[in-house]
Amino acid sequence: MRRWHLGSFKTLLADALLIVLAWWLAFWLRFNFDVAEADVRLAWLTTPLAVLGMLAGLSLARVHRHAWRYVSLADLRRLAAGVAAGAVLTTALVMIGRLEGFARSVFPISALLALVLLAGARAAWRSLGEGRLAGHQAAPGRQPLLVAGTLQEADQALRTLKGAAHWQVAGIVSPRPEDAGRTVQGVPVLGTTTVLDQIAHVQQIGTVLVASPAGSGLRRELLMRWSGAGLSLLTLPAADEWLAAEGPNLRKVELADLLGREPVQLDEQGLHQLFAGQTVLVTGAGGSIGAELCRQAARFGAGRLVCLDVSEFAIYQLEQELAAGFPALQAEYLTANVRESARIEALMQACRPAVVLHAAAYKHVPLMEGANAIEALRTNVLGTLHVARAAGRAGAARFVLVSTDKAVNPTNVMGASKRLAEQVVQAVAAAFGDTQFVSVRFGNVLGSSGSVVPLFTAQIAQGGPVTVTHPDIVRYFMTIPEAAQLVLQAGLMGRSGQIYVLDMGEPVKIAELARMMIRLSGKPESDVPIVFTGLRPGEKLYEELLADGETTDATPHPKLRVARTTGAPEDGAAVAQAWIEAAGAAPDAAAVRAWLQSRVPEYRPRSAGS
Repeated sequence: MRRWHLGSFKTLLADALLIVLAWWLAFWLRFNFDVAEADVRLAWLTTPLAVLGMLAGLSLARVHRHAWRYVSLADLRRLAAGVAAGAVLTTALVMIGRLEGFARSVFPISALLALVLLAGARAAWRSLGEGRLAGHQAAPGRQPLLVAGTLQEADQALRTLKGAAHWQVAGIVSPRPEDAGRTVQGVPVLGTTTVLDQIAHVQQIGTVLVASPAGSGLRRELLMRWSGAGLSLLTLPAADEWLAAEGPNLRKVELADLLGREPVQLDEQGLHQLFAGQTVLVTGAGGSIGAELCRQAARFGAGRLVCLDVSEFAIYQLEQELAAGFPALQAEYLTANVRESARIEALMQACRPAVVLHAAAYKHVPLMEGANAIEALRTNVLGTLHVARAAGRAGAARFVLVSTDKAVNPTNVMGASKRLAEQVVQAVAAAFGDTQFVSVRFGNVLGSSGSVVPLFTAQIAQGGPVTVTHPDIVRYFMTIPEAAQLVLQAGLMGRSGQIYVLDMGEPVKIAELARMMIRLSGKPESDVPIVFTGLRPGEKLYEELLADGETTDATPHPKLRVARTTGAPEDGAAVAQAWIEAAGAAPDAAAVRAWLQSRVPEYRPRSAGS
């Protein structure tokens, strides 16, 4: 605290001396450097008033809080406002004295000179500090770095890297040929991204900071063209990583950076009101999506979090993570199977949640074909029915089912079971008017358990081959936090019985995804072959977010739309429960598929390779 006061006093003293200088210069300029003795007397007499008035104006504008070394355009604008206020106060103080013969033109001249001197001193101090920093960065041990991006992106990156402990920016590489030869903050533009390898070779630099935003075409182009070619591609950390770090620690470009989009805009206030102080129950809490839903609920201030999963190990891992990340969170960790209605009913009555987020499900398409088909129905349909009914009976305000794009025109048992689960939720909604029942569909989630990304990662680590079912197969992707946040947003906005569809952006070819991941590993594609194995049972080339004949209605949120679907049968829940419970321990898979077709008319089973 003592050092802060000393620094502030030095700044105040320097400003006062500059204001005195501006005031006397104004007199000299006003009288062409031929100041009469009477005017000198007036200058001496009014100098304290000028200093007092100007310092008061600067204080009103809080100028003295600025650190000279890091002065910015915003600081200079505030300085100008402070000088203007100071000029007005100085004029008032002097004019109150009614000094005879005082030249009023001194006021604007002194104000202009004060602005020039004060701003010039700050700019000079910052330039001196940056010069010292540049000299320090040029010292041995600092790693040279190229910045790739537009001039605007490079400018932002250079500002971020000021004070970085390990990096020295040697040049900029722009996607625009007309930028070559220009400079940004004194750093030259050495050429275009099309010759990045040549520039890096000439400069003897192996590290490139990609300054373009996540999901941009330039970032994808740089990865596909240059990673695996002896260049290490880095990016700036995300906002949450900044909070945990002490400085601008760069990290490697990740898959989410290439497929990501603009950050999700959430109704933060509404979500805080929904969760703050409330009991929230999450099923499937040990899974990728369920765990992220737990994190988000904790972030929005849930008063009590009930985490439920059938896996003891998964719920244990979640307990360890949340205890470390949210030490003040009141949480309960339960092992239970959503297929056991009595257990779910008892737990729901005991905790009486205000919000239920139902993420428990079987989701692996090929595994749920054949002999496991009945298991998909028991977990995805009966499990959903049990949780939804229990939530309604316990008086929950909101119930959200995590659904999938595979529920649209399904070609596999898993997708058909999730479509039937949506119908079950709509049927239950009609029986519990005080609970808002909402379903949310989205596509593949990067890095979720059982998804293609962990599989590709393991295959690449082993040197390949990377197995892709078909060269033309495409899927929608989003990150785990993005998916979870949009699920919460839909739960906040939704009205009972609605099915929400998430904006998944542009679909991605799985073969291109595999090539991206190979490049990200730092290996050339020639070292890790891609093998096409053919479509698996129930798999189709592309997924849809809406069924045939369906339309959507816009919502206030740009990434959420409401699907208009045909109403669920009134007896849908009861019929589904009766058939599944009567099916026995090992029903014929063909019989399961036939019954599913009778309940989900758009379901069209597809065999492998068809």
